[in-house]
Amino acid sequence: MTLGPLGEGQSDGRRGEGPGGAAPAAHPWERSYPAGLSWGEAVLREPLHLALDRAVADYGTRPCLDFLGRTYTYSEIGALVAQAAKGLQDLGVAQGTRVALFLPNTPYYVICYFAVMKLGGIVVNVNPLYAEEEVHTLLADSGAEYAVTLDLKLLLPKLVSALGRCALKKVVVGTMGEILRFPKRQLFAIAKRGELAKVPAGDDRYLWFADLIDNEGDFQPAEIGIDDVAVLQYTGGTTGLPKGAMLTHGSISANVSQLHRWFIGVKPGEQRVLAVLPLFHVFAMTVNMHLAIRIAAEIILLPRFEIETVLKTIARRRPTFFPGVPTLFNALLHYPRLERYDLSCIENCISGGAALPLPVREGFENLTGGKLLEGYGLSEASPVATCNPLTGRIKTGSFGLPLPGTEVVIRALDGSGEAVPLGEKGEICVRGPQVMAGYWQRPVETAATLRHGWLHTGDVGFMDEDGYGFLVDRLKEVIISGGYKVYPRHIEDAIHRHPAVAEVTVCGIPDEYRGEVPKAFVRLKDGESLTPDALRAFLADKISPMEMPRQLEFRDALPKTIIGKLSKKELIAEERAKHAAQAQNGDSPPQASRETQP
Repeated sequence: MTLGPLGEGQSDGRRGEGPGGAAPAAHPWERSYPAGLSWGEAVLREPLHLALDRAVADYGTRPCLDFLGRTYTYSEIGALVAQAAKGLQDLGVAQGTRVALFLPNTPYYVICYFAVMKLGGIVVNVNPLYAEEEVHTLLADSGAEYAVTLDLKLLLPKLVSALGRCALKKVVVGTMGEILRFPKRQLFAIAKRGELAKVPAGDDRYLWFADLIDNEGDFQPAEIGIDDVAVLQYTGGTTGLPKGAMLTHGSISANVSQLHRWFIGVKPGEQRVLAVLPLFHVFAMTVNMHLAIRIAAEIILLPRFEIETVLKTIARRRPTFFPGVPTLFNALLHYPRLERYDLSCIENCISGGAALPLPVREGFENLTGGKLLEGYGLSEASPVATCNPLTGRIKTGSFGLPLPGTEVVIRALDGSGEAVPLGEKGEICVRGPQVMAGYWQRPVETAATLRHGWLHTGDVGFMDEDGYGFLVDRLKEVIISGGYKVYPRHIEDAIHRHPAVAEVTVCGIPDEYRGEVPKAFVRLKDGESLTPDALRAFLADKISPMEMPRQLEFRDALPKTIIGKLSKKELIAEERAKHAAQAQNGDSPPQASRETQP
């Protein structure tokens, strides 16, 4: 265990220097810090499983997980983690072994995640909504040898087809029946029978989770350092090609420690956290799971976002802490039968993934009586870099102040890398103990993103005289849809594979529900014909539902630059003008479904 003090002048030993080593102005955010909290106070960096061990020792009888009505205490989760660790160790999982978690929100994720941590392995988070081809790409890039999933047709076949095509050699399969309470397990077995996948009989490449944990839990713990990689969190960047951000035990635990300090007055053993966001998403992994376990909270775990289920859960289970994304809060706020549900139990919320509109923040705070705080971060920062304070001033449109031990500098967009004065726009750059070690097997991309000790985010913003940050635009073309990153290049590549397509460009268009959604502009080859429905059918197994263009427009020509490169800026300007005109006329623009996962 390492307790790393990160006070003034102690942040990684390289406080504030620019490309030439010159130090920028003093930290303006320090004078805006809430009472009782210091930017320079110690940040805890430690192997990730130790927080769970402490919670098991000190709060063993307290509920740890509530999954659809079935409750697991901290002692029970601790025992299951030990058994899963022993089972994985017997399979061959050791220091540095990559294990893919291909799971929705279930107890299996929490149990197997911490089992891997105890063995010194590396968790590879894989989105279960990904298309088969995307899953194979991530498995091949990470070199994952083991995977954990459910016996569902939406999941298991994507791993079955991967066996033999990459390093994957063993798949651990859990069942919903094992983790549901009576009578839900019986009802699931009957009602969802058609959704279950068959595990190939007699094939020793598959192992039921029940058999994995059929042991005494007597595994051999690994010697884990805080700089050891704990998680490969895949992010696409401007090219859409997946890059695994190497998040270490130290970077994730530091971010958890920073957030713990940020929420002043939160007492361990007394909180209930509503975990709706998927744990394979870095924001949920850190805030919903790690932070909750750090404060020995009860995690109310929901497998997916369904508005009525979330509202009923809040009313019945009375969570006090609710991390989410703007899309989620907006959907709840505009639910037509909202008055039926009492949400007054919610004390604190943190919103990430996209800009939080002021009407959503004010509306949700008025509804619950709690605080809804906007933060800013990215996968490469484990992920939270800044947040509005729980007590003190919140500025409209700001993503808040740097967390303890975190430095934020705005650098010029002219390529010089020089820090710009307060109030001027530039690229947001971050440094702190929560920043990644680099990209997995991507030295060129690592060098481009981590420069002179700073994480260059690719986002444009500014900082005011009080140290509050504001996001203006993105250097990257990434689309933020409902808090998720959607990469135009990946969609374009998939559309280009259709034989009738000559040219395509994809950009984000405004959407009242998700913030942005992808729209594809397509030029067909001469003499070819294609309908939107036919193109979507072609894309169904190549991109995920969140990447599927919400609108498809066929054009005779697409705008280009003077050198003949496809240009997006004219299309983006057209769509924004169209959206503004619709808003002025009171028309409702096309929206994504409010009943699906945000």
